[in-house]
Amino acid sequence: MRISRRVAAAAAAMAVVLPLSACGGNDDSGGNNTVEVFTWWADGGEKAGLDALVGVFGQQCPGQTFRNGAVAGGAGSNAKQVLASRLQTGAPPDTFQAHAGAELVDYVKAGQVEDLSGEYDQWGLRHAFPQGLIDNLTYQGKIYSVPANIHRANVVWTNKKVLDRAGVTTALTSMDQLFAALDKVKRSGVAAPLALGKDWTQLMLLETVLISDLGPQKFTGLWNGATDWKSAEVAKGIDDYKRLLGYSNQDRDALDWTDAERLIMNGRAAYQLMGDWEAADLDAKGFKDYGYFTFPGNGKTFQWLADSFTLPRNAPNPDGARCWLKTVGSTDGQQAFNTKKGSIPARTDADPAKYPTYQQSAMADWKTFAQVPSCAHGAACSQGLQGAANSAVAKFSTDLDTAALQNALAQATSQYATS
Repeated sequence: MRISRRVAAAAAAMAVVLPLSACGGNDDSGGNNTVEVFTWWADGGEKAGLDALVGVFGQQCPGQTFRNGAVAGGAGSNAKQVLASRLQTGAPPDTFQAHAGAELVDYVKAGQVEDLSGEYDQWGLRHAFPQGLIDNLTYQGKIYSVPANIHRANVVWTNKKVLDRAGVTTALTSMDQLFAALDKVKRSGVAAPLALGKDWTQLMLLETVLISDLGPQKFTGLWNGATDWKSAEVAKGIDDYKRLLGYSNQDRDALDWTDAERLIMNGRAAYQLMGDWEAADLDAKGFKDYGYFTFPGNGKTFQWLADSFTLPRNAPNPDGARCWLKTVGSTDGQQAFNTKKGSIPARTDADPAKYPTYQQSAMADWKTFAQVPSCAHGAACSQGLQGAANSAVAKFSTDLDTAALQNALAQATSQYATS
């Protein structure tokens, strides 16, 4: 995938003819049996996960035809622009990917998505998903999407050979230890030991630093108004973030997350902060010399996001879209998808033994760690706030003005408060 400020062209439609829907409910699709599924999963482990989910869709929804409406670009940066245009012109896909949480409120307020509360009751999803996730998906008493997974954002990925050569052998549990390790790697000959990409990837890194410096409760308060953005604690977090940027690659503003990931793979960097979709991507690319750990100082904190799917208003094939949504929320659908995607199932009844090693550890942490939402991936922030925050950190990447960044984030949070 590659982020561009220009809208990327939509991927070619992939017709996978599958046998006729047994989804249930009245057929209000006017004879249309094509289901256009709009995502930003176009490459690597993300595409592998989508393909696996499509296979289950074929089994559970015979007669429906899957059409791939993917638009490439990390975190959906390009896809959201294309989707916004289609929704505004009354040409929605049958279903589209959106991050669960505050990001969905934009679509709800615009009247662009349908209430799925009845489907949750019919399909037993209120009992399948944890109550905290149900609460996060609910807006003014109604539910508007079905989550396919839970991703963890605050994970550091490493090149084990680079660390071995540098003599970094101990686990890192604090920011001070992280800075010491970065210095050690740099002395070993690696000019930029921290691999970093543009805008939203920088916001992810800033968030994890703030979790370390503020703790999970105060970090969450940054997005709901309970924590003052202009506090001394936030100022310290931004100072620590600025210090981290000094260890990163100078071309960070030109790279997508996969470009930065290549710095890890080719030994030009030792560390990258990225969500756990990186595990599936590295596996898909055949790179095995990697390690991972929770960002130093985050302790037992699980920063989460979730990919979910909606039913757009005036979808061409709502009956087929509902069957897709039912597949997304099903045990088989979530297992097929998440074992390839690197994420964990949103359902609480999943069998950990059926998942790879990383997912097993993440599933255990999800149940016991403090859960905090990601702004960069829409769990904590509306699209407007995401955009403003991305712009603020992108500017900071060049001018390194800590006071300006702190003020910009304070103003953005106030302006785009979700109610």
